[in-house]
Amino acid sequence: MKLFKLLLIILSINYIFGCAEKTTYSGKIITQNDLSNINIINKNDLINKFGKPSYIDKIQNEYFYFTEKSKSKNFYSNKVEYSYLFVFKFDQNDQIISTESIDLLKNDFNKYQKNETINNIVKKGLIEKVFGGVGPNQLPNSQ
Repeated sequence: MKLFKLLLIILSINYIFGCAEKTTYSGKIITQNDLSNINIINKNDLINKFGKPSYIDKIQNEYFYFTEKSKSKNFYSNKVEYSYLFVFKFDQNDQIISTESIDLLKNDFNKYQKNETINNIVKKGLIEKVFGGVGPNQLPNSQ
């Protein structure tokens, strides 16, 4: 009887707390209201409006802002409602010259995908991997 009561308590606690919905934000919290009233023309306005960016590309002079909202009821039911990447490009005077919003759920980020370099180690044979210098010479010789 004691085991039955303990099992009933565990199941009821799991039922009560398993149904509570939890909302999780990742990155910057950017609301629709923030996006509808944008009067941003330079880098200072952008930082004042959205704060520090998630990532800064100093070579291309771009600021990246990531935002994501997900809801979960329990560990079986997780749903990402939205996931966006906002890209702001600046000129040398810190004026915004282009903006882009990328929906990461639609895989709309082909421009920013990482290009992979060829891995020659995978093409080597097992003996070359183990012993390193054994096998055909890959460097051109001056004969």
